[in-house]
Amino acid sequence: MSRLLSTSGQDVPSTGTPGPSDGWGIFGATVVLDRTTALEDVTLATPRGEVTAVVGGDGAGKTTLLRTLVGRVRVSGGRVSGPPSPRCGFMPTGASGVWRDLSVEENLEFVAAAHKLGGRNLTERKSELLAAAGLTDAVGRLAKDLSGGMRQKLAFCLAILHRPNLLVLDEPSTGVDPVSRVDLWRLISRAAAESTAVVMATTYLDEAERATTCLVLDHGTTLASGAPAEILERTPGTLTTGRAPAGPAELSWRRGYETRSWHSGPPRDGEDPIPADMEDSVIVYTLAAQRAGDTS
Repeated sequence: MSRLLSTSGQDVPSTGTPGPSDGWGIFGATVVLDRTTALEDVTLATPRGEVTAVVGGDGAGKTTLLRTLVGRVRVSGGRVSGPPSPRCGFMPTGASGVWRDLSVEENLEFVAAAHKLGGRNLTERKSELLAAAGLTDAVGRLAKDLSGGMRQKLAFCLAILHRPNLLVLDEPSTGVDPVSRVDLWRLISRAAAESTAVVMATTYLDEAERATTCLVLDHGTTLASGAPAEILERTPGTLTTGRAPAGPAELSWRRGYETRSWHSGPPRDGEDPIPADMEDSVIVYTLAAQRAGDTS
């Protein structure tokens, strides 16, 4: 049985196990929390075997969207579809996904018991994940004694231990060292290769560029969605670079030793437009939405 949440917020059973063609994800979803609209008419499909990235600034609605996907937040409108809750894996942001006073081994055993896992399959699964995460030599250490990157990798192992159909990750690599960040991305790619639907919020836009699909949120609304290349291609207006702003300061930002400048129209005489990468593109979409709001 799959999991379907209707606009009434009630679990509704549906026959079969939906896959990419049937549409796991959220569709036209609106979420109201404490009389504040946290998501408004947001759609995000989550096909199995793919990594879907959700990006946006603080307060964009990323965490609310992820919690909605796994049934922890009810929709006020629209539809949420996914596998049964036991077939979902969730990794919260920060180090809250592990029990700090338990060892690495005890964390794994605790989660395994919750999923009723045991025997040889569990032994092999733990060995596989510990080796992939570089934690084999740390099985006896308390989680609180691990580095931040190691704790994040342990949290990932706990979320994926039971081989979920849908894996939801809330900023899994934020605040970790560069080596652990590479290790985490390797683990994420491996999960997708094993036909898991992976959805991750990230503050690293180079990670978003590696995803199959990307959703850009701002204050609970969709600024852009699609394959990263499509988002870049649809970046509105004209982007230039130079040593100083080429226009109003509010439409310029620093990138290294240079300053990016943007305006909403086609290239002007003498301008030499540059293509946007994901960081520039997200900024441009945000500026474009702000200007549209100012003139509405």
